[in-house]
Amino acid sequence: MIVLNADQAAADKKISDWFFKGTNQVFVLAGYAGTGKTALLKHTVRETLKLDDEVSAAFVTPTGKAATVLIKNGVTACTVHRLIYQSQTIEQEVEINGKKVKVERLTFRRRENIDKAIKLIVLDEASMVSDDMLSDLLNFGVKVLLCGDNVQLPPVEGFNTYLKNPDYTLTSIVRQQLDNPIIKLAQLAREGKPIPFGNFGDKAFVLYGRKFEGAQREKLLLKSDQVICGLNRTRTRINDLIRAAKGFEGLPQNGDKLICTQNNWEQFIDGKARFNLVNGIIGTAIDPFYDKASMMGFMQFKPEFLDEMCPDALPFDYGIFENGEYRYKHGDTFAKFDENGEATGVFTLNRFEYGYCISCHKAQGSEFDNVIIFDESYAFKEDRNRWLYTALTRARKKLILVR
Repeated sequence: MIVLNADQAAADKKISDWFFKGTNQVFVLAGYAGTGKTALLKHTVRETLKLDDEVSAAFVTPTGKAATVLIKNGVTACTVHRLIYQSQTIEQEVEINGKKVKVERLTFRRRENIDKAIKLIVLDEASMVSDDMLSDLLNFGVKVLLCGDNVQLPPVEGFNTYLKNPDYTLTSIVRQQLDNPIIKLAQLAREGKPIPFGNFGDKAFVLYGRKFEGAQREKLLLKSDQVICGLNRTRTRINDLIRAAKGFEGLPQNGDKLICTQNNWEQFIDGKARFNLVNGIIGTAIDPFYDKASMMGFMQFKPEFLDEMCPDALPFDYGIFENGEYRYKHGDTFAKFDENGEATGVFTLNRFEYGYCISCHKAQGSEFDNVIIFDESYAFKEDRNRWLYTALTRARKKLILVR
């Protein structure tokens, strides 16, 4: 059990009053980075509301990576997609290479009901979830506690209006984070204040871009867990630099870091079928090989947040790695045929790009121990402070900001 500060205690009381006495279906809890949102949620649900997060409370997140953050903090969690939608297999007849082929396809439909034992749904990282998906969540009629940082970037697709009018906003930094320079720099970004150059407690460094060159740059890039930028040309350049430093050239090699760039809800990436292959998942290519005749690649893939490889070899469109463009339309279906012309396997091509350097939007919902950020917030105009704040708060232990 944690000891709540005054800010957390006030939020805890408001959530309790809403849950036991309130008539509104939704309570919106906002909180800045470092205010102890996750610890508060865990305490409030278990100790104050007396709910079991394996039975009567469902913790959900927009991404598998965000779900594992909760899991590592001792909370049972899954993706919001898994809670809302139910998978089912249907048989379809499709034409591939002029041949009619019967295939089994995985489809998803919104559940009519969820487990009656669930009395509360807790949606963490709510800033990434659009109103459309929230509407599907609310259709179950269960009380929903939305939690998120209302200073972060909005969803890539759609809008989130709930966090604009929170019922309570945590603003007090918890004791454990008071001396964290990363949190202090994030606070400056949030308030639109200048961020000075220099060394901040050997945890955060703000460097001049024109001095971030040569051997020092290569060494730091190779040591980082994730590089974040704003512009595509920067992303391409940094990915090329890191691959060259690692001795990689040409198409993705064994050990290359890749990021999925398109949802494939039919593909599960773990043996228990908890997480789907979705846009933004980062992982490592294992033993890729290339079918030049069909212009597609196949690889084993290990997501960075799991201890296992994806159970299936993943087919992917490698055109993007050759000339910067995908060759096939998203959703194109392909098949392998035996010598008798019978289909032995049907698959959908996936989309990946190099993942050493990624956009801030792709990084949202994830945390990394050692982060380098190329500050390109200027490109995001009215969202420039949100962009920089979101990027800075991806770092957990060490941060280099290049300006």
